[in-house]
Amino acid sequence: MPMTLSTSPRLRQTLLRTVAALAVAFTATSCARLAAVDSNALWKIVDLRCVPSQQATGTPGQCTVVDLDKRYVILKDIVGRSQHLLMPTDRVTGIESPFVLAPNAQDYWDDAWMSRLYVEKSVKRSLPDNQLGLEINSQFRRSQNQLHIHIDCMHSNVSDALARHAKDTPDEWRWDTLDGQRYRIMRVTSLTEANNPFRIIARDNGNAAAMAMQTILVTGAGPSAEKDGWLVVNSGLDVDNGSGTAEGLLDHACRVADGG
Repeated sequence: MPMTLSTSPRLRQTLLRTVAALAVAFTATSCARLAAVDSNALWKIVDLRCVPSQQATGTPGQCTVVDLDKRYVILKDIVGRSQHLLMPTDRVTGIESPFVLAPNAQDYWDDAWMSRLYVEKSVKRSLPDNQLGLEINSQFRRSQNQLHIHIDCMHSNVSDALARHAKDTPDEWRWDTLDGQRYRIMRVTSLTEANNPFRIIARDNGNAAAMAMQTILVTGAGPSAEKDGWLVVNSGLDVDNGSGTAEGLLDHACRVADGG
């Protein structure tokens, strides 16, 4: 006589929970593998999962937020406890794209800064603005070909080093060494319009082709960016002892949230 499974409500509930847990684990593992082998993995998450889900059901699917009006999504990164990514819902490869400098381009840096609250939600506490940072890698130091701004905590030693620029005259560059590499730092009073970091870097590099080599980090100049302003931190592969990535200035373990 063939064996039959009991179909008691309790057993069915247990089985459903098990299947759901396996599905979540499989999805996370699949995403990690996809990102490792497919440079369009992030774009596929945006275009094939998050945006269609928002349009069809009003929920963001795999993403944390989908803003169809402002044309961006926020996604919790698989790396780190608190790292999130802002990505356009349009196909924009990265910092080198002319799209980021178009007259009607969205102020992604301002949107990313407003989204820092998701980092704070992840660590379950509020953080001073100079302990939070936004960062984008150069074309040559990234793994994904969809523009994504990293949103996460700063390394405390980097925040301490940047404190000497908290009262810099706005809109003037100052050179400094951070984590052994050369960066220039500018204090700004907003992240929009002429102070959009993409526009600042494009303006002051004087060569459209140079944008592909640039990395940008933005953090609060002091505990309250609204009062103290922001620091735009820039380096490039074309700078002596420069860098095409400032991601190392962020701390994906967010130790500042634990007092470290």
